[in-house]
Amino acid sequence: MNLTSIRNIVANLFEKLLNQKHVLLADGATGTNLFAMGLRSGDAPEFWNIDHPDRVAAHYRSFIDAGSDIVLTNTFGGTRYRLKLHNAQHRVAELNTAAAEILKGEVEKSGREVIVAGSIGPSGEILAPLGEMLPDEAVEAYAEQALALKQGGVDILWIETMSSREEVELAVKGVGEAGLPIIFTMSFDTNGRTMMGVGAADLMKLLKQARPRVHACGTNCGIGASEVVVAILNMKAVVTDGTNPILVAKANCGIPEFIDGEIVYSGTPEIMANYAVMARDAGARIIGGCCGTTAEHVAAMRDALDNSSKSSPPTLDDINRVLGEVTAGAKLQAQGQHQLPERYRGRKRRRR
Repeated sequence: MNLTSIRNIVANLFEKLLNQKHVLLADGATGTNLFAMGLRSGDAPEFWNIDHPDRVAAHYRSFIDAGSDIVLTNTFGGTRYRLKLHNAQHRVAELNTAAAEILKGEVEKSGREVIVAGSIGPSGEILAPLGEMLPDEAVEAYAEQALALKQGGVDILWIETMSSREEVELAVKGVGEAGLPIIFTMSFDTNGRTMMGVGAADLMKLLKQARPRVHACGTNCGIGASEVVVAILNMKAVVTDGTNPILVAKANCGIPEFIDGEIVYSGTPEIMANYAVMARDAGARIIGGCCGTTAEHVAAMRDALDNSSKSSPPTLDDINRVLGEVTAGAKLQAQGQHQLPERYRGRKRRRR
């Protein structure tokens, strides 16, 4: 079988599941759940792919068992730049390949069709001339990680939590060397933009212009579920050329609070279930959770998506009532007028 055939099979798995389910459920948080297993603050989670593969496997398995259609590898900080903070810049291939192999093994054991997504986070560096990272160096670093993830058996490459348009473009160019489907997500802040000023319209323009082709894009992390749903609505509102891009929503599980010496997220399984339905109705076709989201939350999201039908997009009033008030600045650009759907009624967001 030649390389082109292999790539077509990989792409077809992604397209096959989208066609079968219309909406794909991604996983939840990596860091939050590994901390619950004993990861200490300041440690590199990627080291566990070698030092504690059983724990990483258990983490993956929890989301597979919860019903995720897409699970991300434990490689968010797997570029040479992030690993350099731990004097491990020479371990890019080892750590990324191991993470993918562990996840691939858990998927095979499950007997389910689950997309193995290679997680790729920001470099943490600032591009020249303001910083020291040269564009060619960024491309090389992202290509190195992507090729290692491909060696481990990932199906797609998932660039996440980006804030800079320039770094997304360089990351896409770099991971494109692996020849796999690409997804990218950016993190929107309280003003409906990323830290570097990218808004919904900018993101959709970036999707069109990125080379090689990007298969899906959207938002992750940020503030909370309310803002993520608004971001999806805004992305849909600015698409006026008749295309129907595949949008990704991966919201934090509520707001983090420091309680009794621990970081606790305010989101409940019920809230995340409502968020999943609202994100789908807003137009997202890939939905998951980010910081604070456990397998319990994802299982509730799975149940909610499987037992409800797609409805009209939620209004800002719907979002405020069900998920909590949208922060100032994250404005809804376009919305229809309709009654609050029956499935939301009586499900107000719990006060923290």
